[in-house]
Parts: sequence; C-alpha cells; structure tokens
Amino acid sequence: MSDLGVGTAKTAAVERLLAAWRGEVEAEAVYSVLAARERGRDRTEVLERMAAGEVTHRRRIEQRLSELGVDPPKASEATISPWLRLQARLAPRDRVLARMEANEREEITDRYQRPTGDAPTDQLLHSIRGDEQTHSRQVRGLRASAEQPAPAASVALQRILGRETWHRTGSGWISGAIYGANDGLAAVFGIVAGVSGATGGSSFVLTAGLFGAIASALSMATGAFLAERSTSEVALANIEGERRELIEHPEEEKEELSLFYQLKGLSKAEADQLAERLAQNQDSMLKILTTEELGGSTAESINPAQSAAAAGVSTFIGAMIPVLPFFWLHGVPAVATAAAVSLVAHFLVGAAKSLFTLRTWWSAGLEMTAAGVIVGGITYAVGLVVR
Repeated sequence: MSDLGVGTAKTAAVERLLAAWRGEVEAEAVYSVLAARERGRDRTEVLERMAAGEVTHRRRIEQRLSELGVDPPKASEATISPWLRLQARLAPRDRVLARMEANEREEITDRYQRPTGDAPTDQLLHSIRGDEQTHSRQVRGLRASAEQPAPAASVALQRILGRETWHRTGSGWISGAIYGANDGLAAVFGIVAGVSGATGGSSFVLTAGLFGAIASALSMATGAFLAERSTSEVALANIEGERRELIEHPEEEKEELSLFYQLKGLSKAEADQLAERLAQNQDSMLKILTTEELGGSTAESINPAQSAAAAGVSTFIGAMIPVLPFFWLHGVPAVATAAAVSLVAHFLVGAAKSLFTLRTWWSAGLEMTAAGVIVGGITYAVGLVVR
C-alpha cells in the first residue's frame, strides 16, 4: 500500500476510534445512571456490568489510539451532554433502555462493522462488536423482564390478584410544574391574541390576560389538589383492603408474596422460605405487599398541598408570559412583543418536555411553537372578525 493509502487508512481509523470512544463514554454514563435508579438487585447488577464493559471498551480504544501515535482523550475531562444526563435521570427507564438498544444496534451495523482499511483497528472494532451484540441482547432482556414476567409464576399470581377486586389504580402524581406552565401559556396566549385582535392591543388585553392567568392558576391548583386528594383516599382504601386480605386469607397472601419473589428470580423454595419469615411480622408483610402489589402508593407519599402549589405557581408563571409586555406597551408593539416572547416560551417548554419523551429537543420545541402559532393565529383572526 502506498504512503498515501496508509495515511488515508490511519485517518479513517483515528476518526472511527474517536467516534467509538465518545459512544462508549456516553453509554457508560447512561448505564451508570440507570443502575443508580434501579431498585431490583438483579437489574442493577446487569446495568453495572454493562457500564463496566463500556469502560473496558474505552480503554482498549485508548490503547489503539496511542499505538497510532494519537494522544487519547481523557475520560475524566469528557463532557457528557447535560441533556443526555437529565434524560437518563428523569425519563421512563424502559424508554431510555429502548433508545440504548437502538443505539447498540446502530453501532453494531455501522460503527463497528464498516472497515477502516487499518487491519489492527478493524480487528479491535470487530472484537468490540461482539460485546456490543451481547449488550444489545442484555438490554432487550431487561426490557422484556420489565414487560413480561415468568409465565408460570405470572399465571398463579394473576389468579390470586383476580379475586382481590378492591384494587384501584388511582390517578397517580403527575408533575404539575411541568405541564402547568404548558397549559397556562397556551390558554392565556390564546386569550391575549384574541383580545388583541378585537381591541387592537388596548388596555383591555392586560385586564383579560391578568384575570385569565389568575383563573388558570386557581383552576390548575384546585384540580391538582382534588386529584391528589382522591389518590390519597384510593391509596388508603388499597392498604386497608390488603390488611383485610392478610387477616382473612393469610396463606394465600404468603403464596402471593412468594410468587412476587419468584418473578424476581428466586427459586420456589427460597421464595417460600422468605415469605414464611416475613409473615411472622404482619406490619412488615403489609408494607412489602403494598410495595410489590400496589407500587408502593401510600397516603403518606401523596401531598395534595404540594401538588396544588406546584401546579398553581407554574401555571401562573406560564400564563403571565404573554401578559407581561402589556404592562409597559400598548397597541401593535405590545401585540408583536407578546407574540414573540410567547412563541419563544412555547419553544422552551416544548424542549423541556423532551427530557421525558426522549425526542430531540429542537423538534419538540418546534412542535410546541407550531401549536402556539396555530392557537394564537386562529384566536387573533377571530378577534379581528368581531372587532
């Protein structure tokens, strides 16, 4: 091979190795965060092993870079996107795992499979490719274990749970601080746009927008309070129902607890022995059954006042954004400023929601902005018609 060909192969190898190094650093960070979030011991250990595997890959890549005469990056100085870390911490774990599985498959078929022209580098990437295939299967297994329990134990468990008709699902805690700002911004932006079209941006816009913001905040706060209060009542009813089951059907409740542990990977003998020991303390067994069967929902974990405050305050803040310009401006300048500020806020709220949906921040932001344009445009047009 000519010197030119050797140089080209080396350049391609270095570029591929640096891309792979970056991917390994990001994967190790995500798996570590997911391992810290897991409660199940088995799943935690799997994720920790996968994170350690990514570290091993990174070090092998660093060694090959050194052999090629390139100073490898330092992992301690690597900057992981704050957005990626937040998504790993906040987004639903199964959704994060689904994205990691997709990333592993893409790396297997692209980054680690395409030849670079440098034989030692290709050999290293092919070796890592085998490990990544194992990781992909492990991620798929983690997702499957969360979705589909072991058939035999699952059938028996559903037989018991099917008789306990007092179960209720409840509405659950949904962060009012996230969606409150969204609702307040969208609703009051429509009010401001409509009244601006009807009055030409007069002081009536400030009056309508201000009271619209207050009404939206109070509505969201009371709605959140009542929803959480209802959830608390459901949780209390669930716990009392479980306590009654312990008194009336103690043997069946022990079997139920044993089945839960079998689904976690224990043998039947080990699960039966553990359930027998826990059954000696009724309060402890009630607490464990509540956690396993009802998802740990207790009245103590629900705070209606906190929910109401979070929903009300965030809704009011979001709702005041399109109103603020009218404190200082009037007419067309006020309308234009309010529209610009509100659309920027729409984009930021949409981008923030992508922390939980795992969509790209800019596409989520643009979608929310488009919704704002539609709402504001239609209400403004209607305002012009009735002006």
